[in-house]
Amino acid sequence: MVGVVAYPKANRKACKGFDEFDVSFKARPGALPTFLLVDRGDCYFAKKAWNAQNAGAVAILVADDRDEPLITMDTPEESGRVEYLENITIPSALISKSFGDRLKKAIDNGDMVNVNLDWRESLPHPDERVEYEFWTNSNDECGPKCNSQIDFVKSFKGAAQVLEKKGYTQFTPHYITWYCPEAYTLSKQCKSQCINHGRYCAPDPDQDFSKGYDGKDVVVQNLRQVCVYKVAKESKKPWLWWDYVTDFAVRCPMKEKKYTKECADGVIKSLGLDHKAIDKCIGDPDADEENPILKAEQDAQIGKGSRGDVTILPTLVINNRQYRGKLDKAAVLKALCAGFRETTEPAVCLSEDIQTNECLENNGGCWQDKAANITACKDTFRGKVCECPVVEGVKFVGDGYTHCEGI
Repeated sequence: MVGVVAYPKANRKACKGFDEFDVSFKARPGALPTFLLVDRGDCYFAKKAWNAQNAGAVAILVADDRDEPLITMDTPEESGRVEYLENITIPSALISKSFGDRLKKAIDNGDMVNVNLDWRESLPHPDERVEYEFWTNSNDECGPKCNSQIDFVKSFKGAAQVLEKKGYTQFTPHYITWYCPEAYTLSKQCKSQCINHGRYCAPDPDQDFSKGYDGKDVVVQNLRQVCVYKVAKESKKPWLWWDYVTDFAVRCPMKEKKYTKECADGVIKSLGLDHKAIDKCIGDPDADEENPILKAEQDAQIGKGSRGDVTILPTLVINNRQYRGKLDKAAVLKALCAGFRETTEPAVCLSEDIQTNECLENNGGCWQDKAANITACKDTFRGKVCECPVVEGVKFVGDGYTHCEGI
């Protein structure tokens, strides 16, 4: 996607609608579309994107206001009450302060600044297998974020298991914990939210210490899910994690007071997993010692190489790069498929579910024979390609753009 960058004279943080300033960024016919450059701060990233989209911009670049490693632009916590979130269609990117300053300087000098946004090869291709991590949570009472996580797991389970069983991917689930400062380990809050004497903690599910489940219950269930994955992987069936997590969410919800070891053991037994091995992996949550599984999870939260620290849930990491997109089946599958070298992607990557549908508009700029209803345009998850087709055994040859001829 290519566009010309515009930096507004007013409303530079894009926290208000640009119609209040009688400004439009909709491109004139024949002109390049507008990428709106705005400043970080004062409102949610999503609000900035929504205002830019309504003003006619086709993409938004948010310039950081400090020199720091780039973070993931997160969804607002009260997303369930923000109706516009589901209607944002333009791409967005957080850019470094230094790059933003260079763009602003060029625009102030009167230069026409064109930018090419290209995500097609944004993921590294170390081999013919894509490795990805999903940082999640067993808590089902934290509102829209928890709902979106389990909805994603349920919808993505089938594709994930196919990719894993055929060796195309290597998946690893992860869970965030924090530790209680030593001075507070005997406090009521730490005792209710932590296990192993304050070493591994999670927030109270309903933010009420006097009722319901505690943060320590969440830590134990998170630990159990890690151990389910570990034991399943040792039995050469790591994909059973997806079955366990979806079944546990359905059979053992907090609101029905079934978020318990007994319910979890029932799910484990139904999947044919070794519950004794899982219990051994979990260890003693009351012991005043480190738990090697959770210690490894805390260590994994720290960024390495090109991957930053994991600080928010949910977070998806693909080939050691944090995914910055919508958490739904089609979007994530498309991102995973981008991790394969071209021509090595599995068949699931070529399904209609994740096609870009660029051929629907002007036939994608490719050759076509309207009378015979034959086209050289083919949609893929990477974008359209203009390639002369084979029709009923007849091979067409040509450049795919202006000419194809049957031979």
